[in-house]
Amino acid sequence: MIKISELIGKYIAIIVLLTAFFSLFFPNNFLWIKTSYINYLLMIIMFGMGLTLKTDDFLLVFSHPKEIISGAISQYVIMPLIAISLSYLFHLDSALMAGVVLVGTCPGGTASNVITYLSKGDVALSVCMTSVNTLLSPVLTPLITYSILKTTVETNVWSMFIGIINVILVPIIIGLIVNKFFSEFTKKITKILPGISVIAISLVVASVVSHNAEKILSAGSIILLIVILHNISGYILGFGVGKILKLDNAKIKAFSIEIGMQNSGLATSLATTTFSATPEAAVPGAIFSVWHNVSGAILAAIYRHWNNGNCNSCKI
Repeated sequence: MIKISELIGKYIAIIVLLTAFFSLFFPNNFLWIKTSYINYLLMIIMFGMGLTLKTDDFLLVFSHPKEIISGAISQYVIMPLIAISLSYLFHLDSALMAGVVLVGTCPGGTASNVITYLSKGDVALSVCMTSVNTLLSPVLTPLITYSILKTTVETNVWSMFIGIINVILVPIIIGLIVNKFFSEFTKKITKILPGISVIAISLVVASVVSHNAEKILSAGSIILLIVILHNISGYILGFGVGKILKLDNAKIKAFSIEIGMQNSGLATSLATTTFSATPEAAVPGAIFSVWHNVSGAILAAIYRHWNNGNCNSCKI
């Protein structure tokens, strides 16, 4: 099981890309994965994230406050600004704009931790930034989304807040508690978590893509271009912030990846529930789910050959 999980984790980009391809061009074969399943799949991923965390991990917040605070500010300023700028630049309609903005206002996902590890970056910093930004998301994601879209799309802030609490925070806290009291069990199960997470991510992608295949094909080229620009801009600006803060190379990698890779599964889920009247709002999140895993794998290959400099916390 462990070897299979490692193999699945290693080829995450290819698996997600193939899943997207077949669910886009042969959607009928994947319609059994209902969009109502997305929340449960995300809860599995977040529970797995909680299993990998310990209360001691959050001590990094106090030992390296500059990095954590800067990471949170960058996450919730850079990506939303890029999202709304691209939406206006390409004259998106309100539904697709809502989807793009949601991707931008969501925190980084667990995939960023995996890519940081593959990049030989500072994994401890990556995990801590993801955790802190995720804990902030129930408040910041709805508020920033509402602030941007209030004159364009009706946004139910309270519904979004409750959704993030249920899908993100509750599973993480349960995972954290399980890890606290059943550490021997979690040591064994965490070895197969990468494979489980990839399968869950692939099912989320298959669900959204298959149910929105026609809309993706009709608006796909523009949305794909926006997603690529959004993601790559995040990598570049995250890299720039790390340089401005004069961080070592391993931390710069973590910053770049954390800012550029979003929890697009959460964005898809929120789009499905918050903007249910406009199902195409889920399309940007679905495409981002596919693309950022592909771009992340490519970036990891580049970053692996970049000198790490000094890093004392880069090992898992």
